[in-house]
Amino acid sequence: MPRPLWSGAISFGLVTIPVKLLSATEDRSVRFHQVHMEDLGRVRVRKYCEAEDREVSAGEIGKGYEVSKDTLVAVTDEELEQMPLPTAKAIEIVAFVPAASIDPVRLSGDSYFLQYDGQVAAKPYVLIAQALARNTKVAVAKLAWHGRERLVLLRVRDGALVAHVLKWDDEVRDPSELAPKETKVTDSEIDEALQLIDSMTTDDISGYQDEYRKALEAVIEAKAEGRQPPQPSTEDKEPGGKVVDLMAALQESVHKAQAARGENAGGDAEVHEMPKKPAARKPAKKTPDKKTAKKTATAKKPARRQRGA
Repeated sequence: MPRPLWSGAISFGLVTIPVKLLSATEDRSVRFHQVHMEDLGRVRVRKYCEAEDREVSAGEIGKGYEVSKDTLVAVTDEELEQMPLPTAKAIEIVAFVPAASIDPVRLSGDSYFLQYDGQVAAKPYVLIAQALARNTKVAVAKLAWHGRERLVLLRVRDGALVAHVLKWDDEVRDPSELAPKETKVTDSEIDEALQLIDSMTTDDISGYQDEYRKALEAVIEAKAEGRQPPQPSTEDKEPGGKVVDLMAALQESVHKAQAARGENAGGDAEVHEMPKKPAARKPAKKTPDKKTAKKTATAKKPARRQRGA
């Protein structure tokens, strides 16, 4: 695990749980430097003071808020740390809500693990974790961190508490005007779309990988070794284009999704018998006449057993 980013306590009614905040994810993106393409010299960003027209060091740089066009107010880190906020060193749980009521658009993408801090914190930590795990609710809390107060969602993952940073209400834009107006779809099209959703439903997305990053790493590796980068595949791809028949496109998508999962169009696996080898042709027998056939049948009939024999 990485080093803790913050330490404090979860405030849960009268219960206090000392915790440490650790990043739950890592950025695996491929990073580039800015370079001068003629000689690959590094291009660096230097910080200059406009008033003195000189480069300044990191220790000389602070925070300033623009009150008006010509007025800046300096705010120091010490002043930010001394603000009278109850959430400065605490994750204060303010409510419990159904997990389904949280709009995913409010998730900022920043996720953190909460590690209990000390043996005293172990029991209350396990208590709240198991309580959350036994219902469909999540905790909503406040946390002052990195110069602002944040709203966070607390849930359980494999017995550990996870904090997801949420956007405030006024940080989420209204998307109502983005939806197409006066566009109608039929019930049959909706039913077909639902069937497509069912055919693509899965309980596990762990198998997906970042194909772009893998391809980019292959290009970098090839160039570093003096080889030509891999060329794009020349396999024929289905041509894209304007969808003319929405229903036909939905039905074809359903068939492809079912085929990818080993299903037939009806949803049940088809069973095909293996073809039998053709039997060797025998010479045709002479068809017996009716009298001969009757005699043969009579001869094959078992004799009736007499009583007392």
